Amino acid sequence: MSNASPYGEVIQEHFRHPRNYGSLDAPDVRHEGFNPFCGDRVRIELSVEANAITAARFAGDLCMIAKAASSLLTGMLEGLSLDEVATVDERRLLDAMQTEIRPARMQCVRLPLETLKTGVEMWRNR
Repeated sequence: MSNASPYGEVIQEHFRHPRNYGSLDAPDVRHEGFNPFCGDRVRIELSVEANAITAARFAGDLCMIAKAASSLLTGMLEGLSLDEVATVDERRLLDAMQTEIRPARMQCVRLPLETLKTGVEMWRNR
């Protein structure tokens, strides 16, 4: 019996052992995203001091790809300014995943990224 997965080792590792999973005690930014087509739901939380992200967490009911993307994404954020969040794009996240993602599953990659960017924008406009 094979343990082969259609996804690479990075995705499997971040799915089984996600980084930054959970909640912050008092997040400055907190936003939830939902994909109605597959049912994935993610919450991104950030602590911000002097316009820089000092901590990032995620939680949710997510498929393997979305959970790995959320884990990788939150790992990229600490130390970034809120302006630099715009530099974290789909390509950067896909490169970190180190495997090909089928077009039908790209929304699983985009969900945490869109949730992050919407949350930051809403916080800035509060």
